[in-house]
Amino acid sequence: MNIQIFGTRKCFDTKKAERYFKERNIKVQFVDLKEKGMSKGELTSVASALGGIENLIDENSKDKELLKLLEYLVPEDRLEKVLENQKIIKTPIVRNGKKATAGYQPEVWKTWE
Repeated sequence: MNIQIFGTRKCFDTKKAERYFKERNIKVQFVDLKEKGMSKGELTSVASALGGIENLIDENSKDKELLKLLEYLVPEDRLEKVLENQKIIKTPIVRNGKKATAGYQPEVWKTWE
């Protein structure tokens, strides 16, 4: 299992995801979205694994203007806008090869073990 966690250090769900895998002695690679962010390839791969960029967006994000703008953009432009403004991504993003989840989803991670 090759687990990657994309999130921020202050996000409680990201901390819970790290703890989930640590308790099961599964090594994880943590990527801080505030420091590094996701590449276009990573974002595209995760979005396709989740069934579209819409499933990556945090509807509770503080940037309400950007959320409204995304509603009116075509899908190709949405990806670019999310790539530029990764603070609206639902965290944690947990990847295991081609599989991915957005948010805290231990029930899905159990199926990966």
